[in-house]
Amino acid sequence: MEDELLYQIALTLVPNIGDVHAKELISRFECASNIFKAKRKDLESIEGIGTIRIKSILDFKDFKRAEEEVKFIKKFKISALFISDPRYPQRLLNCFDPPTLLFFKGNADLNASKIIAVVGTRKNNEYGKLLCEKTISELASENVLIVSGLAFGIDTIAHKTALKNNLNTIGVVAHGLDRLYPPENKNLAIEMIEQGGILSEFKSDTNPDKQNFPKRNRIVAGMCDAVLVIESGLKGGSLITAELGNSYNKDVFAFPGRVGDSRSEGCNYLIKNNKAAMVTSAKDILENLGWISQKKEVKRQRELFIDLTNEERIIIDILKNTEEMHIDQLYQKSKLSSSAIASALLTLEMQGVVATLPGKMYKQV
Repeated sequence: MEDELLYQIALTLVPNIGDVHAKELISRFECASNIFKAKRKDLESIEGIGTIRIKSILDFKDFKRAEEEVKFIKKFKISALFISDPRYPQRLLNCFDPPTLLFFKGNADLNASKIIAVVGTRKNNEYGKLLCEKTISELASENVLIVSGLAFGIDTIAHKTALKNNLNTIGVVAHGLDRLYPPENKNLAIEMIEQGGILSEFKSDTNPDKQNFPKRNRIVAGMCDAVLVIESGLKGGSLITAELGNSYNKDVFAFPGRVGDSRSEGCNYLIKNNKAAMVTSAKDILENLGWISQKKEVKRQRELFIDLTNEERIIIDILKNTEEMHIDQLYQKSKLSSSAIASALLTLEMQGVVATLPGKMYKQV
């Protein structure tokens, strides 16, 4: 496994190979070591890789840097989660550019059943603070995993409130796990490692440079079920995360604010332009996502006298043993293409076999 980890890290170091092309290579060769052992003709058979990228793979020699990272990971007991690892945040796999490798220090389940990203301005006022605290406190009854970026302002408030309410919380950072930014959140990060964790795609010795933050934001948006924006200006990471959430087909929510207040301009913009659903309480969020706790009714079993296609039967077999399931989980469990799932779900819904619930949830009728 250590040898494979070496190749996994090396893959992220190869020039001209980004996350999208790495995903294509892994889908073909299954593991990182096979990519480096592949012959030129095998690499050339992959559409879109191109001569420059093939040369970068064949000429790669910087395994010393990868070895240094393996030592760092072992020394500090960091979990390295390759894209094919079942512990890897599976929701990210439905994004077109999932990180090839993630580094995690903590104890939370990155595939928890309910995950919400909470983002907002670094310069919140008392209104934003109270709103964040109240909302997360009310989400505690549903055992929601709270994800944010460990920045000043709303991020910090979200993490602290989650800890206070015994919720796991994940901080996604824009640097290596050998440092912390901002340093003022060091004690908070230590608490989070015991009740959640710190996650990054960046190797050790990586500074929190400006270009790293949008990459960090895509992980925040991609690993959750929904993005909640609490106070935001018209520019900055919160709006980027919300836009990414929309591009990844996530539910995006925003609290409206006072007209003319710079801290509310971003939220009001998202709502006005139908890029976020307006919410005024945690209840609105839970209802939209279909997460309101209810007494489970005894399921009635019934025979299906319907001719089902292969894809439809796969979906029914998955849904029959669960109360309800998110579309992302259907993708993961069925291994079907998004178009095949969409077509099968539509047919099953028209036949009255499957029902669509709020928050992209589905259940067998």
